[in-house]
This record gives sequence, C-alpha cells and structure tokens, in this order.
Amino acid sequence: MVKEVRLKTPLSDSDIEKLRIGDKVLLSGIIYTGRDAAHKRLFELLKKGEKLPINLKGAVIYYVGPAPAKPGYAIGSAGPTTSYRMDSYTPLMHQYGLKATIGKGNRSREVRDALKKHKAVYLAATGGAAALVAKSVKSSKIVAYEDLGPEAITELDVTDFTCIVANDCYGGDLYEEGVKKYKTV
Repeated sequence: MVKEVRLKTPLSDSDIEKLRIGDKVLLSGIIYTGRDAAHKRLFELLKKGEKLPINLKGAVIYYVGPAPAKPGYAIGSAGPTTSYRMDSYTPLMHQYGLKATIGKGNRSREVRDALKKHKAVYLAATGGAAALVAKSVKSSKIVAYEDLGPEAITELDVTDFTCIVANDCYGGDLYEEGVKKYKTV
C-alpha cells in the first residue's frame, strides 16, 4: 500500500526500512546537489582514503544542476538529472553512509544491489517540474567544487521536497513493477 512519509535529514536505517516503492516522501532538512563531475571527484577522494568536503553519513544527494536564483528566491529551476550517469560512483558512496539519491530514470543492477546491502533508497523527482521543485528550497550555498559552476556541490535546506521511492532497500524497483502492471492491462 502506497503511503506518504515525512522524513528529516540526516536519514537513519530505520527511516529507510519503512519505505517501499511507490511511497510519496516529503523530505525536509539538508540535502546536497551533485552531478557527474562532482561525483567523479568524490569517488576519487574515497578511493584514495581522503576526507570528503561533505559528510556522507545519512546524507541525501540530489542529481541536479540548479539554474541561478532570481531575486528573492533561494535557487533557480532545479529539475532532476538522469541518474544512470552517476551509477559507477554511487555504490562506493553508499558504502560510506550515503542513504538516498534523488534523480530521474532507472538505476543499474550494481546500484540496486548497493541499496539493499547498505540500507539506502533511490528517490525519483518529477522531471519537467523544475520551478515547482525549487519552491521547496529555503536556502542554498555552495560547499565544494565552486569551479564546476552549476555542477558544484550545493547544500540545500529543503522543506517538503516531494519525491517517490523508485528503489527501496528490499530490492523493489518501481520502474520494473510499472512495466509489469501495464503488461497485464
């Protein structure tokens, strides 16, 4: 049964265990932005055993390159980026405590296995609703890799950031289940 769950970051194992595919999540607290180039840098630091510019324990990373903010707003349009581009970096980040990622599109087998192994979830944000998503952002500040421009890691303070559980920690995959459902119609 699909339910609505309110969560506050940082996320814990018990937060993750209560989520199932299709659940609506209203996320509040601090989340980080990150795309391909930032992920590559984080991955390389982890492989070298060096300290990261952000704490991954219980963290959430939103795959987005936000547009510049208009006067009076915390952030510009902030729609999700296609997630599979981060798949080669994501399992290692889950190993270091990353609890959720947010993006659009399905994930690789390796990422889905890492979600089960490290009690984490993948959340889908609505593509094409970038201006609406931005309204849940109360403040933003760049915390790492400013030289990457829109791909810098930005800390976002969000309230009721709406997303759907696409992959849960039990192996559930909303994209696979959706295909099965429509094949029977």
